[in-house]
Amino acid sequence: MRRVTFEVSYPAALVHPLHRRLAEEEGVSRMELLMWGPTTNVTTLSWFDADPATVRKVLTAVGSLSSASLVADDGGTYAFVHQTGFEFDDALLDLLAAASVVFLPPVTFFADGTATFDAVGETAALSEFYRRLGDLLKTRIRRVHDFRRGPPAGNLTARQAAALEAAVGVGYYDVPRTGTVADVADELDCASSTAGELLRKAESAVVSAFVADGSPAADG
Repeated sequence: MRRVTFEVSYPAALVHPLHRRLAEEEGVSRMELLMWGPTTNVTTLSWFDADPATVRKVLTAVGSLSSASLVADDGGTYAFVHQTGFEFDDALLDLLAAASVVFLPPVTFFADGTATFDAVGETAALSEFYRRLGDLLKTRIRRVHDFRRGPPAGNLTARQAAALEAAVGVGYYDVPRTGTVADVADELDCASSTAGELLRKAESAVVSAFVADGSPAADG
């Protein structure tokens, strides 16, 4: 099993209204789609790097919006959104529905018009999905690695988990250390102070969970 991080850019005709507004609105540059529901009655949980007032402005772009609840936390705003449809182009939704891969949260949308997401599956299925996705969107592969299941690493938020993954990728936990907090911030497209805070909270959660578990480790 492989895990692939994709980066896509949408042609004008396929840009989601919310993503278009994200690029136009001042004070926000990033949205992370953390959870999403069935297409017949969509409920999503997202995080924005903005205050609630700005997020409300961005959400007005969603024509199918029926209600939204906003919570300021984790350096930005969480949005619980109820809507009657995803508002993505039908060709893209059909491709996602037919793909023989699984998509992992978050799906991250950036103000520069790009988006990133991870998919897990067998090599042949991932290659076929990449080929078909490239017929619709400008697509590139940012990272490929083996997929490994494992127990939950503490009570991590999606942002904290992403920070840990980025830190491992840039060598922040190598011995000797080859990456910096600034490198992690570059991967997350956030300020170094934000990356540092995310790492500290993630490390605290992981260590606390390990100590609470009490499982003995092998000598080494």
